Amino acid sequence: MPITINLDKILNERNMKSNELAEKIGITTANLSILKTGKAKAIRFSTLEAICEALDCQPGDILEYRA
Repeated sequence: MPITINLDKILNERNMKSNELAEKIGITTANLSILKTGKAKAIRFSTLEAICEALDCQPGDILEYRA
């Protein structure tokens, strides 16, 4: 997949666990895991916004395009 999800890296930098983030943004840990592993086919802008707000980052910090 040419789009890479860098959530693990940012979570480590913020000293936050996946379950903490899932709780903060209102999604299940299972859905967050699907997103983190790149198995998600899409992400809602509202979810992306909530992640960025919770982690104090930009969408480009989370999503990376690799050709």
